[in-house]
Amino acid sequence: MTAHVPRTDLPDPLPTGPAIPRGRLVLVRHGETEWSRTGQHTGRTDLPLLPEGEEAAVKLSDTLAGMTFVHVRSSPLQRARRTAELAGLVVDELDPDLMEWDYGGYEGLTTIDIRQQLGYHWTVFEHGVIPGETPGETVEEVSARGSRVLERIWPMLFDGDVCLVAHGHSLRILAAVYLRQAARFAAYLTFEVGSVAVLGHHHETPVIEGWNRRH
Repeated sequence: MTAHVPRTDLPDPLPTGPAIPRGRLVLVRHGETEWSRTGQHTGRTDLPLLPEGEEAAVKLSDTLAGMTFVHVRSSPLQRARRTAELAGLVVDELDPDLMEWDYGGYEGLTTIDIRQQLGYHWTVFEHGVIPGETPGETVEEVSARGSRVLERIWPMLFDGDVCLVAHGHSLRILAAVYLRQAARFAAYLTFEVGSVAVLGHHHETPVIEGWNRRH
């Protein structure tokens, strides 16, 4: 009888333990403001919602119907806080790391305005911003803020769904970090005002379960 010889070419065993959270990460972009309507870059300027933005925020309660959150976190800017309130969300914490990209010297300008000033086909993801009344941020700095938010809420996802209420660019970049992509991948993700995105996992892989959802 031939002796059994253990194989040595097998892959490493699968890791044990709860590495994959059961909860989903739900992202909510605030409703429309005057500057989001006109396409002006709105970073730290604390604008209120338009009446149409408030109406869309109320309708978000239908989009979020049936979801129960173990934690809700919001940007401290009023357009995000008011959206959460009108959507029927109770915010557990205001997080400055969820604030919108600091556009520096491009605050309040449209992409067309900036391209006319510069004379070339500027995009915020490729060319960044300049200092103004605020210092401005690089895409990597916004990504670092998103990483800090994800680090804080990650343990909560093992208990259930978590909701973040914030802004278009900051949430797009945070989603890229969650999906283990480079920050500039966010350029390929549009996120409409007054809409919802849902991030989860397929086995060990982070995935988009829904994007730009509206009721």
